[in-house]
Amino acid sequence: MADVLVSPAARTALVPPRPPVAPEDMPALQRLSLIRRNAIASWGRRAYEDDVVRARFFGRSTFILNTPAAIRHVLIDNYENYTRTPAAFRVLRPILGEGLLLAEGRAWKNQRRTLAPAFAPRAIAMLVPHMLAATDEAIAALDAAREGPVDLREAMQRLALDIAGRTMFSFEIARHGAALRGFVNDYGERLAQPRLSDLLLPAGWPSPSDISRALFRRRWTRFVAMLIAERRAMTTGADGGGAPRDLFDLMVAARDPDTGEAFTDAQLGDQVSTMILAGHETTATALFWSLYLLALDPATQEELAAEARPALAGGALDAAKLPFTRAVLGEALRLYPPAFLIVRAARGADSVAGFDIAARDIVLVSPWLLHRHAKLWDAPDVFRPQRFLPDAPSPDRFAYLPFGVGPRVCIGAQFALAEATLALAKLVGTFRVELVDTAPVTPVGVVTTQPDRSPLFRIARRAP
Repeated sequence: MADVLVSPAARTALVPPRPPVAPEDMPALQRLSLIRRNAIASWGRRAYEDDVVRARFFGRSTFILNTPAAIRHVLIDNYENYTRTPAAFRVLRPILGEGLLLAEGRAWKNQRRTLAPAFAPRAIAMLVPHMLAATDEAIAALDAAREGPVDLREAMQRLALDIAGRTMFSFEIARHGAALRGFVNDYGERLAQPRLSDLLLPAGWPSPSDISRALFRRRWTRFVAMLIAERRAMTTGADGGGAPRDLFDLMVAARDPDTGEAFTDAQLGDQVSTMILAGHETTATALFWSLYLLALDPATQEELAAEARPALAGGALDAAKLPFTRAVLGEALRLYPPAFLIVRAARGADSVAGFDIAARDIVLVSPWLLHRHAKLWDAPDVFRPQRFLPDAPSPDRFAYLPFGVGPRVCIGAQFALAEATLALAKLVGTFRVELVDTAPVTPVGVVTTQPDRSPLFRIARRAP
């Protein structure tokens, strides 16, 4: 079958599945229970329509902010007044340690400045061969399995993990993949969901889950130390005076601009944990949802394939020369942002969008809600990649937050976009993707925006 272009005007608008909107009058304990199962399903209609939604929760005010001006104020203009909540530290610190994602104050500023060169455009370009090699191996594995149904969610998790391993350490991480996924799955299933005690206890007070998290932390840090030792046993790169080959070389060579100090082994372990876990999770989620949307919208899939295949035939993929692929990815990140919720606690009193905020009040900025808000997007629930083509009007930078915004914007955003764009182009340029079962796949917001199940796909090689 030849690849074809279909006019967007001739297509039926695709509205992908989503959880139902919650009743506005839901009791607090029932809403809390729903939040633990699927936070996305806990929001009522007002959260998708109002500028600010205020509620009371266990004696504190909670504010959902849905205007770009209010979000700019909290995440940029007065960001030092807003910190992560004690619950966030309890849940994330055992697996991320004191790495960049959780660091605060001066420690965060020092880490951010120290790591910035590792994610500069020149450094990302150096890592592209690692990304392409991992994708080629994933395509070979899928090709061998295409006679039967395939689990593309698992395949994308494996691919993203392999990319993370290769770009971090210059070696295939497959031999450690099962152990790494075991750690991630164990933590996600047992320890990542905040308990009521996590939400209510002050910082420094132990919660019932803290012992289990501490035991996990001990096993996890030993595992990461083993990976680092294995990498150091390889032929030296930048640490031995040679050219850097991967993120590990770049992080070993990184120095604080003020003090000239390198990362300690413990700090290096936490940064490796952050980059591997945050990086591979974002990419795997973005690729799965992109492929799911393309399976639901064959015309758009064919348009992406028509762009990707000439680039593949040329033998050199450049993410900058794949505008439609990038647009599909951008729209998938709008509809299914990996980080669906940003939670901040006010250090002191403030005023936002006409509301008085007291110390310890909770401020919520939800990319999921922003990206589907009736006042910010035309047909917000419709899958429409054309929104992100180069000649389309750019969305407000505070209305589209797949990687956050402001000083704490994801340092690896451009890295993630490059790897996901290249991988998606190679996958769809090689295979036609269809769903075997057509039951709706509903997004679940726990730590990231995950599907409620892993649907089976059918893949077929495209004609040469």
